[in-house]
Amino acid sequence: MTISKETKVGVLALSTFVILYLGFNFLKGKDFFSPENKYIVVYDNVEGLTAANQVSLSGMKVGQVKTVELIEGNKVRVTLSIRKDLPLPEGTQAILSSDGLLGGKLVRLQMGKGSKLVENGGKLLPKSETGITDLLKEQALPLIHNLDSLTLSLRIVSKSFEATGTSVNNLVRNSDRTVTGLGASLNTTIAENRNNLAGITANMKALSGNLIETEKSLKPLIGKFSSIADSLNALKVSKALATTQQSLEGLQRIMAGIESGQGSVGKLLKDDSLYSNINRSLADLDKLLIDFRLAPKRYVNLSIFGKKTTPPPAVK
Repeated sequence: MTISKETKVGVLALSTFVILYLGFNFLKGKDFFSPENKYIVVYDNVEGLTAANQVSLSGMKVGQVKTVELIEGNKVRVTLSIRKDLPLPEGTQAILSSDGLLGGKLVRLQMGKGSKLVENGGKLLPKSETGITDLLKEQALPLIHNLDSLTLSLRIVSKSFEATGTSVNNLVRNSDRTVTGLGASLNTTIAENRNNLAGITANMKALSGNLIETEKSLKPLIGKFSSIADSLNALKVSKALATTQQSLEGLQRIMAGIESGQGSVGKLLKDDSLYSNINRSLADLDKLLIDFRLAPKRYVNLSIFGKKTTPPPAVK
């Protein structure tokens, strides 16, 4: 009897499908060749337990979760498939535990001490165990609340710094206007004083000339007074005239020194360095305030956490 090619292809395809099915279920933990018992456990919350999760005893896999079903009263009924050669005494607990740090779940058996065995289809005692993930959550919640409080405090502090920065900017602008007005006032005052000093010098020159003319006029009178010295001896005109002469000579020397640039008044009139130094000082002060306004951190160094920062080099 000859088998057709279509029959051979069909048998091969069916065999391949069966092998794939059995292999897939074997990889999931199903064992078709060893007998198993089924046990029922009712939990309040399975916390992510699903079918095909393993059942272990002393760290060894002895079965797997068959089904997970929701029943009345919001309870969860879990069917466990456990090896038949593993007897479970009464009082055995099915502890719902974490399977590693990734949050998986497994059922861990803790043998009871009863004298009788739990029959096939019987119920095991449910129990839940707090895993590492749950402990981390409990420890992290207070930390999260503290971080929220710290963030709120930092926001309040940052708002205070914004108000301080606004006040500093206003102070710099007011200082700039004040220095500008002061510079203009100083320039005006110096110009007015130079004009006044020039006028005083001219007046003193005119007074000196008048005194010289007066001296010339007094000399003939002195000759006449000498002829009547006896009558004018009590008045001591000669001594007064000599004192006047000395005063005129001293005044002439002072005027000559001022004219030649000696002394503070002479230097102020003849030398423009004082006026130039004042103008240069005002310009340097104006540059300093502009640099303070553009880079206040170079002069006012504020830090929350105590970090010491080196100010950038000053702008030349």
